[in-house]
Amino acid sequence: MQIKQIYNYLDSLSSFKEQEKWDNSGLIVGNMNDEFTKLYITLDIDEEFLKQVTKHSLIISHHPLIFSGLKKINYNTYSSKLLKILIKKDIKLISMHTNIDKSHLNRYVMEKVLNFNITSSNDFILTAEVNMSFKQLKKYIKEKLNLKVIKSVKSHKFIKNISLCTGSGMSLIDYISTDCFLTGDIKYHDAMEAKERKISLIDIGHWESERYFSTMLIGLLENYLKKNKINGIIGENKNPFEYN
Repeated sequence: MQIKQIYNYLDSLSSFKEQEKWDNSGLIVGNMNDEFTKLYITLDIDEEFLKQVTKHSLIISHHPLIFSGLKKINYNTYSSKLLKILIKKDIKLISMHTNIDKSHLNRYVMEKVLNFNITSSNDFILTAEVNMSFKQLKKYIKEKLNLKVIKSVKSHKFIKNISLCTGSGMSLIDYISTDCFLTGDIKYHDAMEAKERKISLIDIGHWESERYFSTMLIGLLENYLKKNKINGIIGENKNPFEYN
Protein backbone atom coordinates (compact mmCIF):
# COMPACT_ATOMS: atom_id res chain seq x y z
CA MET A 1 0.00 0.00 0.00
CA GLN A 2 1.13 3.56 -0.70
CA ILE A 3 1.44 6.09 2.10
CA LYS A 4 -1.09 8.42 0.50
CA GLN A 5 -3.83 5.79 0.70
CA ILE A 6 -3.70 5.37 4.47
CA TYR A 7 -2.84 9.05 4.96
CA ASN A 8 -6.08 10.06 3.24
CA TYR A 9 -8.04 7.65 5.41
CA LEU A 10 -6.43 9.02 8.58
CA ASP A 11 -7.24 12.53 7.38
CA SER A 12 -10.89 11.53 6.99
CA LEU A 13 -10.92 10.28 10.59
CA SER A 14 -9.19 13.32 12.04
CA SER A 15 -8.32 16.15 9.68
CA PHE A 16 -4.68 17.17 9.80
CA LYS A 17 -5.85 20.74 9.08
CA GLU A 18 -7.31 20.86 12.60
CA GLN A 19 -3.90 20.64 14.26
CA GLU A 20 -2.62 23.63 16.22
CA LYS A 21 -0.35 26.13 14.43
CA TRP A 22 2.67 25.11 16.53
CA ASP A 23 2.11 21.40 15.89
CA ASN A 24 3.75 19.21 13.25
CA SER A 25 1.26 16.42 12.61
CA GLY A 26 1.17 14.69 9.22
CA LEU A 27 3.78 12.90 7.13
CA ILE A 28 7.15 13.63 8.76
CA VAL A 29 9.41 11.05 7.14
CA GLY A 30 8.79 9.61 3.69
CA ASN A 31 6.94 10.44 0.49
CA MET A 32 3.24 10.08 -0.29
CA ASN A 33 4.05 7.67 -3.13
CA ASP A 34 6.24 5.45 -0.96
CA GLU A 35 5.01 1.95 -0.19
CA PHE A 36 5.13 0.16 3.15
CA THR A 37 4.90 -3.49 4.19
CA LYS A 38 4.05 -3.33 7.90
CA LEU A 39 2.22 -0.83 10.11
CA TYR A 40 3.20 0.08 13.67
CA ILE A 41 1.18 2.35 15.96
CA THR A 42 2.80 3.96 18.99
CA LEU A 43 2.62 6.89 21.38
CA ASP A 44 6.31 7.79 20.93
CA ILE A 45 9.31 6.39 19.15
CA ASP A 46 12.69 5.67 20.68
CA GLU A 47 15.78 3.68 19.76
CA GLU A 48 14.63 0.53 21.55
CA PHE A 49 11.31 0.57 19.69
CA LEU A 50 12.95 1.17 16.30
CA LYS A 51 15.10 -1.94 16.74
CA GLN A 52 11.87 -3.96 16.59
CA VAL A 53 10.46 -2.19 13.52
CA THR A 54 11.23 -3.99 10.25
CA LYS A 55 12.54 -2.23 7.16
CA HIS A 56 10.13 -0.51 4.76
CA SER A 57 7.46 -0.13 7.45
CA LEU A 58 5.15 2.75 8.38
CA ILE A 59 4.89 4.10 11.92
CA ILE A 60 1.93 6.17 13.09
CA SER A 61 2.92 7.98 16.29
CA HIS A 62 1.04 10.38 18.50
CA HIS A 63 3.91 12.74 19.30
CA PRO A 64 5.78 14.16 16.28
CA LEU A 65 9.50 13.39 16.16
CA ILE A 66 10.15 16.92 14.84
CA PHE A 67 8.30 20.01 16.08
CA SER A 68 10.41 22.82 14.62
CA GLY A 69 13.10 23.18 11.97
CA LEU A 70 16.35 21.28 12.48
CA LYS A 71 19.52 23.29 11.89
CA LYS A 72 21.89 20.38 12.45
CA ILE A 73 21.73 16.63 11.80
CA ASN A 74 24.57 15.47 14.04
CA TYR A 75 22.98 12.25 15.32
CA ASN A 76 23.36 13.07 19.01
CA THR A 77 19.98 14.67 19.71
CA TYR A 78 16.69 12.85 20.17
CA SER A 79 15.30 13.85 16.77
CA SER A 80 18.44 13.54 14.64
CA LYS A 81 19.55 10.24 16.19
CA LEU A 82 16.21 8.60 15.43
CA LEU A 83 15.96 10.20 11.98
CA LYS A 84 19.16 8.44 11.02
CA ILE A 85 17.64 5.06 11.94
CA LEU A 86 14.35 5.80 10.16
CA ILE A 87 16.06 6.79 6.93
CA LYS A 88 18.56 3.95 7.06
CA LYS A 89 15.78 1.37 7.48
CA ASP A 90 13.43 3.15 5.03
CA ILE A 91 10.78 3.58 7.74
CA LYS A 92 8.08 6.17 7.10
CA LEU A 93 6.52 8.23 9.88
CA ILE A 94 3.11 9.86 10.21
CA SER A 95 2.13 11.67 13.42
CA MET A 96 -1.38 12.44 14.65
CA HIS A 97 -1.11 14.84 17.55
CA THR A 98 -3.33 17.82 18.34
CA ASN A 99 -5.77 16.98 15.56
CA ILE A 100 -6.64 13.61 17.11
CA ASP A 101 -6.54 15.03 20.64
CA LYS A 102 -9.44 17.24 19.62
CA SER A 103 -11.38 14.69 17.61
CA HIS A 104 -10.89 11.43 19.52
CA LEU A 105 -8.28 10.96 22.27
CA ASN A 106 -9.68 13.29 24.94
CA ARG A 107 -13.15 11.86 24.34
CA TYR A 108 -11.83 8.30 24.54
CA VAL A 109 -10.20 8.91 27.92
CA MET A 110 -13.23 10.71 29.34
CA GLU A 111 -15.80 8.17 28.15
CA LYS A 112 -14.04 4.82 27.75
CA VAL A 113 -11.36 5.02 30.44
CA LEU A 114 -12.96 7.19 33.13
CA ASN A 115 -16.58 6.28 32.23
CA PHE A 116 -17.88 9.85 32.54
CA ASN A 117 -20.63 11.23 30.32
CA ILE A 118 -19.54 14.33 28.43
CA THR A 119 -21.83 17.32 28.93
CA SER A 120 -19.99 19.76 26.66
CA SER A 121 -16.81 20.06 24.59
CA ASN A 122 -14.69 22.85 23.16
CA ASP A 123 -11.63 21.86 21.12
CA PHE A 124 -9.36 20.20 23.68
CA ILE A 125 -11.57 20.70 26.74
CA LEU A 126 -14.29 18.23 27.65
CA THR A 127 -16.57 18.61 30.68
CA ALA A 128 -18.60 16.13 32.71
CA GLU A 129 -20.68 16.05 35.88
CA VAL A 130 -19.18 13.84 38.60
CA ASN A 131 -20.74 14.89 41.95
CA MET A 132 -18.05 13.42 44.17
CA SER A 133 -16.03 14.63 47.10
CA PHE A 134 -12.55 15.71 46.07
CA LYS A 135 -11.12 12.77 48.03
CA GLN A 136 -13.41 10.29 46.25
CA LEU A 137 -12.59 11.78 42.85
CA LYS A 138 -8.85 11.54 43.44
CA LYS A 139 -9.12 7.91 44.46
CA TYR A 140 -11.33 7.12 41.46
CA ILE A 141 -8.96 8.82 38.98
CA LYS A 142 -5.92 7.14 40.51
CA GLU A 143 -7.51 3.70 40.13
CA LYS A 144 -8.91 4.21 36.63
CA LEU A 145 -5.66 5.60 35.20
CA ASN A 146 -3.48 3.29 37.32
CA LEU A 147 -1.46 6.20 38.67
CA LYS A 148 1.37 5.34 41.05
CA VAL A 149 1.31 8.80 42.58
CA ILE A 150 -1.22 11.60 42.29
CA LYS A 151 -0.51 15.31 42.52
CA SER A 152 -3.41 17.67 43.18
CA VAL A 153 -4.61 21.11 44.27
CA LYS A 154 -7.68 21.17 46.49
CA SER A 155 -9.88 24.25 46.07
CA HIS A 156 -13.21 22.49 46.64
CA LYS A 157 -14.27 19.78 49.09
CA PHE A 158 -17.03 18.66 46.73
CA ILE A 159 -16.65 18.48 42.94
CA LYS A 160 -19.81 18.95 40.90
CA ASN A 161 -18.14 18.96 37.48
CA ILE A 162 -14.75 18.48 35.88
CA SER A 163 -12.87 19.50 32.75
CA LEU A 164 -10.32 17.25 31.06
CA CYS A 165 -7.47 17.63 28.60
CA THR A 166 -4.99 14.79 28.14
CA GLY A 167 -1.29 15.52 27.86
CA SER A 168 -0.25 19.01 28.89
CA GLY A 169 -3.21 21.41 29.11
CA MET A 170 -2.47 24.03 31.75
CA SER A 171 -2.17 26.73 29.06
CA LEU A 172 -5.97 26.37 28.74
CA ILE A 173 -6.75 27.43 32.31
CA ASP A 174 -8.42 30.65 31.12
CA TYR A 175 -11.14 28.49 29.58
CA ILE A 176 -11.82 26.35 32.65
CA SER A 177 -15.06 27.13 34.48
CA THR A 178 -15.63 23.82 36.27
CA ASP A 179 -14.71 22.88 39.85
CA CYS A 180 -11.77 20.70 38.86
CA PHE A 181 -9.39 20.42 35.90
CA LEU A 182 -7.74 17.12 34.99
CA THR A 183 -4.58 17.38 32.89
CA GLY A 184 -0.87 16.51 32.96
CA ASP A 185 2.47 18.30 33.44
CA ILE A 186 1.13 20.61 36.17
CA LYS A 187 3.91 22.86 37.49
CA TYR A 188 4.31 24.77 40.75
CA HIS A 189 3.17 28.12 39.37
CA ASP A 190 0.24 26.44 37.64
CA ALA A 191 -0.86 25.20 41.04
CA MET A 192 -0.57 28.68 42.55
CA GLU A 193 -2.58 30.16 39.68
CA ALA A 194 -5.33 27.56 39.98
CA LYS A 195 -5.57 27.99 43.74
CA GLU A 196 -6.18 31.74 43.39
CA ARG A 197 -8.84 31.06 40.75
CA LYS A 198 -10.55 28.52 43.05
CA ILE A 199 -10.01 25.68 40.57
CA SER A 200 -9.05 22.27 41.90
CA LEU A 201 -6.44 20.33 39.92
CA ILE A 202 -5.60 16.67 39.48
CA ASP A 203 -2.43 15.84 37.57
CA ILE A 204 -3.25 12.82 35.40
CA GLY A 205 0.23 12.67 33.87
CA HIS A 206 1.30 13.24 30.28
CA TRP A 207 2.28 9.69 29.40
CA GLU A 208 -0.36 8.23 31.71
CA SER A 209 -3.25 10.10 30.06
CA GLU A 210 -2.09 9.66 26.45
CA ARG A 211 -0.91 6.03 26.52
CA TYR A 212 -4.35 5.00 25.20
CA PHE A 213 -3.58 6.48 21.76
CA SER A 214 -2.44 3.21 20.18
CA THR A 215 -5.37 1.12 21.43
CA MET A 216 -7.83 3.82 20.42
CA LEU A 217 -6.38 4.21 16.91
CA ILE A 218 -6.26 0.46 16.28
CA GLY A 219 -9.97 0.39 17.12
CA LEU A 220 -10.71 3.24 14.72
CA LEU A 221 -8.73 1.55 11.94
CA GLU A 222 -9.97 -1.99 12.55
CA ASN A 223 -12.30 -2.31 9.54
CA TYR A 224 -9.94 -0.44 7.22
CA LEU A 225 -7.02 -2.68 8.15
CA LYS A 226 -9.06 -5.86 7.71
CA LYS A 227 -10.35 -4.70 4.33
CA ASN A 228 -6.82 -3.98 3.11
CA LYS A 229 -5.25 -7.02 4.83
CA ILE A 230 -2.91 -4.92 6.94
CA ASN A 231 -1.80 -6.08 10.38
CA GLY A 232 -1.52 -3.16 12.79
CA ILE A 233 1.17 -3.74 15.43
CA ILE A 234 0.99 -1.78 18.69
CA GLY A 235 4.39 -0.60 19.87
CA GLU A 236 5.14 -0.95 23.56
CA ASN A 237 6.00 2.38 25.16
CA LYS A 238 7.45 2.92 28.60
CA ASN A 239 7.06 6.00 30.73
CA PRO A 240 10.44 7.82 30.68
CA PHE A 241 9.89 8.74 34.34
CA GLU A 242 10.36 6.36 37.26
CA TYR A 243 8.55 6.81 40.56
CA ASN A 244 10.19 5.40 43.70
